[in-house]
Amino acid sequence: MATTGLLPDSRTEPDGSAVIRVLSYNIRSMHDDTGALARVITACAPDLVLVQEAPRFFRWRKKLARLASGSGLVILSGGATAAGPALLCSLRATVERTEDVLLPLRPGRHRRGFATAVVRFGGARLGVLSCHLSLDGDERHAQGGMLLDRLAGMGVEHAVAGGDVNERPDGRTFRRLAESLTDCRAAAPWGGEHTWIRNEPHRRIDAVFATRGIEVLGCGVPLDQPGVDAADLRAATDHLPVLAALRVPAA
Repeated sequence: MATTGLLPDSRTEPDGSAVIRVLSYNIRSMHDDTGALARVITACAPDLVLVQEAPRFFRWRKKLARLASGSGLVILSGGATAAGPALLCSLRATVERTEDVLLPLRPGRHRRGFATAVVRFGGARLGVLSCHLSLDGDERHAQGGMLLDRLAGMGVEHAVAGGDVNERPDGRTFRRLAESLTDCRAAAPWGGEHTWIRNEPHRRIDAVFATRGIEVLGCGVPLDQPGVDAADLRAATDHLPVLAALRVPAA
């Protein structure tokens, strides 16, 4: 059963560990109500936003910058240079490095990529990765392996990855990720479960994952988060966001 109440606010603990909020959100290239989108993001008060389907074409940087500014955030990495995934962050983050990664392109398929970064919050050092995996099952499974390899090669003890998995938790790629990482929603369910509700069956296809050692304080769709309006959730994009509160140990 999902817990109720509010997620903890972001903070730095006396021992240098950090409580952070991570939001994963497929924004459908900002084709919908961008005002509603910014209001949802702002109400979630995230330290990191793992974006999927960021604008990739005409004036894409300007569009993404407008969303970041409207949400009280800054662009960290990604967008067209990562084939859609992007990262936004609050000014609380100290940025160590960023890298946009393009995945192998199969003929006739949509180009995929990862937006990645290493950041610090207080004494906590964290790798971050946003992804949008393929609609094709075999390609998606291979991309899941690339995601795990990328996290392992970031040179950090703790990392968080999230995005549109395009698969439910019982799928083989989702299970592959959850075997190596913590599925934050399964570890500490909070709020709503399903991220795709535009048609039946409703399903959870978006997720936040964390490496072992990160404590999950709650994770789910922020249906009852103060300031998040149900009408804004419907108007902002065709996915619902996933919000996680995490405690990251000091490095």
